[in-house]
Amino acid sequence: MVVSVMLTLVVPILGLMQQALHTSVANISWVATATLLSAAVFTPLFGRLGDQYGKKPTMVVVMGVMVAGCVLAATTHSLSWLIVARVLQGAATAIFPLALSVLREEVQPERLPTAMALISGTLAFGSGVALVLTGLLTHGPGTDYHRVFWLATALAVLALAAVVVLVPSGPARTGGRVDVLGAATLAAALVLLLLPISQGQAWGWTGPRTVACFVGAAAMATVWVLVERRVREPLVDLRMFVRRPVLFTNLAGLFVGFGMFAHFIGVSYLAQTPATLTGYGFGASVLRTSVQYLLPSAIVALFAAQLGGSLVRRFGARSTLALSAVAGGGGFACLTLAHDTPFSVIGAGMAVGAGVSLGYAAMPALIVANVAPHQSGIANGINSISRTAGSAIGSAVVMSLLASNPIAHLSPGTPALPSERQFTISFAIAGVAFGLVAIICLLGLRTSPSRPASEIPADASDAGPAEVTGVPEATPDLHPAVRGRSA
Repeated sequence: MVVSVMLTLVVPILGLMQQALHTSVANISWVATATLLSAAVFTPLFGRLGDQYGKKPTMVVVMGVMVAGCVLAATTHSLSWLIVARVLQGAATAIFPLALSVLREEVQPERLPTAMALISGTLAFGSGVALVLTGLLTHGPGTDYHRVFWLATALAVLALAAVVVLVPSGPARTGGRVDVLGAATLAAALVLLLLPISQGQAWGWTGPRTVACFVGAAAMATVWVLVERRVREPLVDLRMFVRRPVLFTNLAGLFVGFGMFAHFIGVSYLAQTPATLTGYGFGASVLRTSVQYLLPSAIVALFAAQLGGSLVRRFGARSTLALSAVAGGGGFACLTLAHDTPFSVIGAGMAVGAGVSLGYAAMPALIVANVAPHQSGIANGINSISRTAGSAIGSAVVMSLLASNPIAHLSPGTPALPSERQFTISFAIAGVAFGLVAIICLLGLRTSPSRPASEIPADASDAGPAEVTGVPEATPDLHPAVRGRSA
């Protein structure tokens, strides 16, 4: 939950921070962008370090960095230092794959799907909680945004103490060398990709900086692949990375992350739009928007996470991901067709929240089922990056759409507001994203015939999802290495 809180808590207060720091919209946007970029760098690196040197010590280091970032953000009055603090807070994203790796080592196989689903569901729930708490802490005149970061500090310290006291040390560490060059080239490729996505609206989508970053991302990705093919102990085993179940699960993560932030941003702006000026919207405050329009979806997401674990265990991760696509796609279809009453917006948002949570519950099970135990950290780290990238793309697309066609007949001196049609298009695109998740379930995650464990190599790049021999089909698939240990 702390991971999603760190990523989301600044979304409702960017305007408040802009006023307090006396800066421009373009400058304050780096407060959100910095965390996104640092998450892209920290997540794969710490995920791999956790595989090599132990999950618990790596988590303690990550959370220590996060606490330092929270304290710095809560005490500084400088935009530059605030951006540095947000870079440190971005390390929190690495906690998620490390936590899933801890579960794989410590939890019995029959309980693993439920445990992973509950952990994954806290991502969607935590985002909603962050929006609500931010709304409460900044409600009323004369509020100070620093109290939001003090709350984040308290949560981070509490989580760090819990990890130190309660999380087991785990089995023996695999050791090995750190692929520094692979980490650096992957980080560069991700930064060059996510930077223009998050800043494209300010730079211009066809501007020279945007185009140069996209070209640089493609070039650096090529360099990264060449590096990983040559080093003895690569950061990412490319044979694992391109396996069909892993590859398509990461694509599903991209689309589900897109839908989650499209809902957050679209509903937030829709709820706060004054109907007296535009003819649509509800004129809600930040607090009312958070509590009335976003909190219900977060609560549903938490319960859906627990349900998702049971569904994964009984029907399989692929079927659970398909149900996620149906719930999320249905919710956005309702938002597209009817967003003129609070009931329709809240009800559709609850369906989207359930869809996101079920998707987050299914993806770790798909990843764990198709990678060796020593690859769990980096594999889930890459999947976490795909969700973060999807969230960044969703945020950029929705913000660009809402800014592209403002209402022209507003009185002078009022801020530009989007036309209702832009919200309709945004919700429809998010619905298409969940439709693509359904296609992935039908075509990209087809179940292959079962084979004995001895016939499936641990690093096979062309194998489909491994079937568990001697276990009912409803049990989630497990990698041969896990299958042998559980036997």
